[in-house]
Parts: sequence; structure tokens; C-alpha cells
Amino acid sequence: MFPLQNDAVVLALLVGTLALIFGATKTKALQPIFKFVPALLLCYFIPSLYTTWGLVNEKESSLYFVASRYLLPASLVLLTLSINLKEVFRLGSKALIMFLTGTLSIIIGGPLAILLVSLVSPETVGGMGPEAVWRGMTTIAGSWIGGGANQAAMFEVFQPSNALYSVMITVDIIVAQVWMFFLLLGIGQSDRIDKRLKADTSAIDRLRDKMDEFSKKNSRIPDFNDLMVILGIAFGATGLAHLLADILAPWIAEDFPALKKFSLDSGFFWLIILATTFGLALSFTRFRSYEGAGASKIGSVFIYFLVATIGLKMDINEVFNNAGLFGVGFVWMAIHVVLMILVAWLIKAPFFFLAVGSKANIGGAASAPVIAAAFHPALAPVGVLLAVLGYALGTYGAWLCGLLMQAAAP
Repeated sequence: MFPLQNDAVVLALLVGTLALIFGATKTKALQPIFKFVPALLLCYFIPSLYTTWGLVNEKESSLYFVASRYLLPASLVLLTLSINLKEVFRLGSKALIMFLTGTLSIIIGGPLAILLVSLVSPETVGGMGPEAVWRGMTTIAGSWIGGGANQAAMFEVFQPSNALYSVMITVDIIVAQVWMFFLLLGIGQSDRIDKRLKADTSAIDRLRDKMDEFSKKNSRIPDFNDLMVILGIAFGATGLAHLLADILAPWIAEDFPALKKFSLDSGFFWLIILATTFGLALSFTRFRSYEGAGASKIGSVFIYFLVATIGLKMDINEVFNNAGLFGVGFVWMAIHVVLMILVAWLIKAPFFFLAVGSKANIGGAASAPVIAAAFHPALAPVGVLLAVLGYALGTYGAWLCGLLMQAAAP
């Protein structure tokens, strides 16, 4: 019976879990808990227990693929439908500074992690030829700066063994998801964190307030026609984005191979870019009024389901199966976190910029909008825009990181 392998059953389990979590937020006795533990965190953490306990075989499930390829772009269309671009650009330079800090911390964090671990356990970061640990770590650098396409590029450039690559993918996913756990936990305490950082959140507050004002001004009880139009907009734009991505990515790969360095041959890259672009374009039309009928709420439903499928990808048991390599990964992540907090404190950046700047690197387009939207649906495009920069810098940054790790390896 277990693990569950029928996606219809797993879908029911995830949707039922989401329903219980959000139902609990309406229960008076449980409401104090949600002041400290955001619902989004539970939507991520509880599904991870299903994988850890062996209830679900995530590797046999297609739900994450469906959520990331269909629901994520659809949610981006709906979340950007009523965006105020002028206010987004007024957020200032701190978002970019935090993103670049995240990139730099990953580039220098890899070789530093190797040096630090080699002082205690040189065999953990050793190896020769295709089995050299540093070669496998280059694929993590590609993933953490850019995404899956950049990770694959590093595999081709540095050529670790298939077995090592498989372990590194697991390290990548688990370590990144543990950090996401703490970021989600921090969202519930973002006001306190901002006070500690002495951060100026006025630009973020202004954008959020303007979005709320627009939503309330156009708010109405949606009828059947409204809901069908909203779904038509979301999946129509998503379908068009898929169609164009399927044309653009192979064309660039074949006719402009030099652009692979920027991940422009990635279908997923174009899917996210196009879906966001369509949403932004529609925000200048009368379709923007559908925000009043709940467009962003439907987009948020899609986002929360995506979060649940991401949670399935974290199997805590894997940490114990490759403890040494996970130790290297956690040291690397700790360097990233310390530098992000230090720079945020120095420039008085809000926790929002820290969290989104980090996930735009470590997680890319599949995670950055999720974190941004957790603060407010209006902020999702900020995550997308920064994640796009990650795709562009991923191959170069990971390549440089790889050379530094090779020099640092024992």
C-alpha cells in the first residue's frame, strides 16, 4: 500500500493537507500558533514528512512537474495581472544588492566549505578524477546560482561521475529546502527581523498598500463568468508561453549555441519569462479589473499547491545516508546565510529582500516568486525578475566557483 504511487491519491493527500491547514487558521484555539508559524511553512513541511516517513514516493510522482510547468506560470500571470510596475521599480537598489550578495556568497562559499571541512575530514572532500568531490559540487553551484539548466551545464563542463552527480543532486535539494524552511519561518517574524536590521520597509509597504487599495476598490463577488475568464486568462497565457518556449529554446540551441551560457536554450527559462511578460502586458488592459474578482487569490492557490509538491522533494533521511557531503553542503549554506545577514544589516535591507535575493539564487524561478508572494501577492514579480538574473549569471558564477573549489580541494 505504501509508498503511495498513484498521483490521484497523492493529489488528494496534498489538497486535503492544504485544506486542513487553512481550516485550522480559522480555528480560534489554534490561531496563536499561526502568529509564529506561517501557514505556508506548514504547507511545505508537512508534505516533507510524507516523503521522510515513506508514505509517498516523490520520485515516481509527476505532481511537481505539473505544478512547476502548468500551475506556476499560470499563477505568475494572475499575480502580475494587477501589478503596479512603477511602484515595483521604486523598490530601489537594495533588492539587487542582496541578490548579488547571494551570488557572491555561493561563489566563495564553495571553496571555503571545502577548506573548512578538509581541516577536520580531508577524505570527505577528496577524491580523484570523476569522483573528485569538488567536481560534483560545481553542479550544486550551478543550481544555487541559476537553476537546473545551469546545473546541467556544470555537469557537462566538469564531468563528475554519474554516481557522484546523483548524490550531489540530493545534497542540493535537501540543503536548499532546509534553508527554505527557515526562510518561511522568518516570514512570520519579518516585522521583528526588520526592526533588528533597522530596515526601511516603506517602499514595500507602499506597493502592498497600493495593491490592497486597488483590490478593494474593484472588489466584487465573482460569478461563474468571472471565474471562467480568470482561468481562461491564466491557462491561455500559460499555453501560449509553452508554445513559444517550445519554439524559442530549440531554435536558440541550434542556431545560437553561444547563448547557452545564459541558459537561453532552456524551455523552462522561456516559460517563466513569457508567462510573466504576458501577465505584465495584461496589467495595462481592462483584464486588470479581474483582480477584484479574485485573480490573485486563485494564483495563490496554485502557488500553495506548488509549495506542497516542493515539500515532497525533501527526505530528511537522506541527510544520514550521506552525512559527510551534507555537512559540506550545510557549511556552504551557512556561509551564504551569514553573508546575507551581514550585508542586510549593513545596508538596512528588509527581510523581504534578504529572503527573495537568496531564493532567486537558491531555488530560482520555482521558489523566488513563492517566497515573494508569501509576503504579498503583489511582490511575486520581484522574485521573478531577480530569478531571471540568476539564470544569466548561473553558468559564469558556477564556473568560477568550480575553479576556486578545484584549487581549494586537498
